[in-house]
Amino acid sequence: MPSPAVFCPAQPSASSPGLSAQALHAQLWRASHLGSNPKPCVSSGFAALDAELPGKGWPTHGLSEILQDATVHLEWRLLAPALQALLSEPAQSRPLLLINPPLTPNLPGLQASGLPPRQLVWIQACSPQQQLWATEQAIKANAAAAVLAWLPQARPEQIRRLQSHAQASAAPVFLLRPSSARSQSSAAPLRLALRPGRDWCLHLHILKRRGPCHEGELALQALPAGLQQVLTPRMLSHPWPLRPDISTTPSLPHHALARPAPAAALGIA
Repeated sequence: MPSPAVFCPAQPSASSPGLSAQALHAQLWRASHLGSNPKPCVSSGFAALDAELPGKGWPTHGLSEILQDATVHLEWRLLAPALQALLSEPAQSRPLLLINPPLTPNLPGLQASGLPPRQLVWIQACSPQQQLWATEQAIKANAAAAVLAWLPQARPEQIRRLQSHAQASAAPVFLLRPSSARSQSSAAPLRLALRPGRDWCLHLHILKRRGPCHEGELALQALPAGLQQVLTPRMLSHPWPLRPDISTTPSLPHHALARPAPAAALGIA
């Protein structure tokens, strides 16, 4: 009777290369400590956010998933500083790929944010299958400075497939998804929830990262580039309510009507 084979993970065979101790150590972290990132990272442009991200910036070789309500579009104010730094690197000829953005990109606004229109490639895919295919091909090509993909209907297994491809991508890959996807599982190693605040402030909560759970929210001052050019220094140094607090509902007077008034009462013939 042949003796049973013995597998010893501590002694890999010469024919099958194993992880070195140094490479394995770089992929491990304590749950109570912020993990390091052995791959290059891109500074977000916000010191408070970089301090909470493994590697002190947006990761490469992996997905970053950003969740927000479908009625707001805050991704440009959050990502513009990092994207501007990527596109302004010397001899940078790689484009910024935009896959399935919900709104037509505002080229003058992006130009004001330091994103030259000539370096933007806009890919509009009709069906969810085409959106996923375009995103997968963009990641596998590894020919972009960064990839932004709006995938509202992506399923967990599809995100897992994108994450598998993104591990070989030297460019950061951002998935923009609705807040309703928060309850779904995700293979993205970095997951954020984003919402607007007063005085053009962004409130950000880190849902998932390599490290301890993130408590509370980060408040990031993210004034659009166009307003930075018209607001006075006093307005910038002493914030005031630039817009109403959309998180509260204004109260109505007691005499306000919750039904249409008849035309006769308004004096309309």
